[in-house]
Amino acid sequence: MRIEDAVRLRHMLDGSREAIEFLGSTSRDALADDRMRAYAVVRAIEVVGEAASKVAAETRAAHPGVPRSVITAMRNRLIHGYFDIDYQRVWDTTRADLPVLIEELERILASDPPA
Repeated sequence: MRIEDAVRLRHMLDGSREAIEFLGSTSRDALADDRMRAYAVVRAIEVVGEAASKVAAETRAAHPGVPRSVITAMRNRLIHGYFDIDYQRVWDTTRADLPVLIEELERILASDPPA
């Protein structure tokens, strides 16, 4: 894997971990009411999506377990639809999808070191 892609995958990993940390034990219903926490979680997810959008085609092809198109679509929705964010979807993504993504990114980074 190219060093640039390893850096981007690391950014995805860090952003995913941060989103989970920022969400903490906040309930699904309470997230939208906690503006500072909601902004932090959304921003972390945006970072994940931005980094995913910059991963080279070769690396994407070598690691199809990372749903890059879904990740970047969510980033685009958050960035461009900032006025109408579905915080329940943000909560679901953070609780259900990001832990799975973290496992996959950790596996990739451990098994495919940069060249």
